[in-house]
Amino acid sequence: MPDILVLPPGVHGRPIEEYASALEAAVPGSRVGVARTAADRQAMLPEARIVSGGTFTEDDLASATALEWFACLYSGTNHLPLDAFENRDVVVTNASGVHGPNIAEYVVGSILAMVHRFECGQRRQRRHEWRAYRTHELAGDTVTIVGLGAIGQATVKRLAGFEVTTLGVRHSPKKDGPTDEVYGYDQDDFEAVLARTDHLVLACPLTETTAGLIGRDELRVLPQTATVTNIARGGVVDTDALVHALQRKHIQAATLDVTDPEPLPGEHPLWDLENVRITPHVAGDTPAYYTRRAELLAANLDHFEAGGALENTVVA
Repeated sequence: MPDILVLPPGVHGRPIEEYASALEAAVPGSRVGVARTAADRQAMLPEARIVSGGTFTEDDLASATALEWFACLYSGTNHLPLDAFENRDVVVTNASGVHGPNIAEYVVGSILAMVHRFECGQRRQRRHEWRAYRTHELAGDTVTIVGLGAIGQATVKRLAGFEVTTLGVRHSPKKDGPTDEVYGYDQDDFEAVLARTDHLVLACPLTETTAGLIGRDELRVLPQTATVTNIARGGVVDTDALVHALQRKHIQAATLDVTDPEPLPGEHPLWDLENVRITPHVAGDTPAYYTRRAELLAANLDHFEAGGALENTVVA
């Protein structure tokens, strides 16, 4: 039996076998197995101590009688039966940190594109129209990052050379952070931060606190020239309120890698707004995904074998 069992499907359409190969390179000498079929899953789960994959059901957990650690391929774990894992004393870790570099690049790129109004240039190019338009520059602006996890921190790092002021919003502002100032989700503080914001970046998990965090009132507090980039979850933003704000130019523009609902229906008005850029939840894709995830698991393996605490633990 393998030392580490990998479950399909893969991430972002990349074959799960690539992840197995990355694990073999990151953990030399370990046997890595892939449960490619339902029969493989049924045969291999009962003896697996360490399993890594994107999904895991309660039926899987019932079969995995020897399971001690599930290393989720994703950063988000709300889709997993976390209570059932806890009841079985199975440790669950996530992939937080894997997305930092690539999503941070996406965020900076989206802000620059909106600041320089590339979409306007593209429209005029399609019309073969040589006509100037006004743009802005990023230097001197204030960028607010909601969520200072790995993605938020990587974004702040990449903004360092642009001469901007950065404001951070997180659940525990006492932890401070890499931004120039750090605030919590207190309504008065949050609205005061929004009023100072030129570019709002949503990089937080979807929780009871952040669900619908950006609604009509918050969008009206933002300056009319503000932009919004959402790489968190669609539910962090009230979609109807966002459409209303964009249609009426209450904010300048938005870049959305996530939406609510998702996938976004073909008839949804967001598709046709000229001040919106939509990508189909691909900001997290990177050819380095499996390598980084394998390195995270490998770094945790010694702690696991020694009975110590693991990094990125969701259920202990």
